[in-house]
Amino acid sequence: MTQPETPVPAPAGSEPDASGGPDVRVKLFARTDVGQVREHNEDNFLVADLTRRSRGLLEANRATGIGNQGAVFAVCDGMGGAAAGEIASQLAVDIIYERLVDALGERPLKRDDLARRLVRAVEAAGLRIFHEAKADRSRRGMGTTVTAAALVDDVLFFAQVGDSRGYILRGDTLVQLTRDQSLVNQLIEAGQLTEEEAETFEHNNIILQALGTSDTVQVDLTFAELRRGDILLLCSDGLSGMVRYEEIRELLKSSGEPLDICKALTERANLAGGHDNITVIVVQFDGQALKPLETAPEAEPLKYRKYILGDETMGDTAPLPAPNVGGAGGPGAGDAKAPDGSMRPGAMTAGASSGWHEQGPHGPHEHDDRIDIPGTHVPIWMVIGIVVGVIVLLAGTAFLLLR
Repeated sequence: MTQPETPVPAPAGSEPDASGGPDVRVKLFARTDVGQVREHNEDNFLVADLTRRSRGLLEANRATGIGNQGAVFAVCDGMGGAAAGEIASQLAVDIIYERLVDALGERPLKRDDLARRLVRAVEAAGLRIFHEAKADRSRRGMGTTVTAAALVDDVLFFAQVGDSRGYILRGDTLVQLTRDQSLVNQLIEAGQLTEEEAETFEHNNIILQALGTSDTVQVDLTFAELRRGDILLLCSDGLSGMVRYEEIRELLKSSGEPLDICKALTERANLAGGHDNITVIVVQFDGQALKPLETAPEAEPLKYRKYILGDETMGDTAPLPAPNVGGAGGPGAGDAKAPDGSMRPGAMTAGASSGWHEQGPHGPHEHDDRIDIPGTHVPIWMVIGIVVGVIVLLAGTAFLLLR
């Protein structure tokens, strides 16, 4: 069961870049599939051209210029049972889009502006979902992950909560530019679990935060400087948990157009068992505004890098409005541096959480309904200690009973 595959035509006259200068051009497609086990699809995705204030898929295999207000792509993986997960993920993509469009102006968008607006849009989505869940008993416990990528000029910003992922394929190298906010990843980074052990770890459905499970979230904000020929992949863990890193890389390299790549990725996840909903967005980047990789050697390799926001005394950083509870929106490390490579003295890292380091990919795991441990007010070491202690206690009890 896949939705939607019907392309939404681009608006009339949308082919040229709206800025009038050198453009970034994209070919993209997105696909979401219920998988082989679940009865409902709780995933959602967002594809939006902010310059033209339009959302939805462009005509398949057609290159389109991105204007001076940028574009945004997002994948959300809902949780909460029944229809609650679907409601949460739909609310998230709707609110993120609405907040970004509402903040648009006439002047070309600056990088800091878009980065800050993206973080605040994700925060607003989390607050709205939290209040919706409090107001409706049937939605208690609902939440969603989000991995959103926003493009302006030649820079792509990633805002993440949860364990959906963002990758870029550059040449033959596939790099994960987000970091899973999950228990299994924290245990790997703490040296208490190997990546091989993580494949069969029984508690790999625990994530450390999600939109809607608390009134605040820590948004992890990272960035990448694009090169001509880069390919972006955003996906839920229905793909990354079922298909190994090497297979994902080969499918991105060899499957041709974005539509074909999306089909190949979802089909491979289903062949591996399809234990969860599968959502993928594939974007191919080109255009004169991007440097060719062969003529633009990188000062730093493509990797996970936090983005530092500067002075936050801007007009679009006013307090979040009170959520409209009960309204519409149902189903329907590297160093923290600016993209120019410079450090910004005295700047704060948006959503930073100390002690996070680069991680490698790990293979398939079982996909039961997620358990969220809100990590906003609890130290990560305490969360890990509690869970490890519970595991040891259960193992000891089982040993005594079986003696």
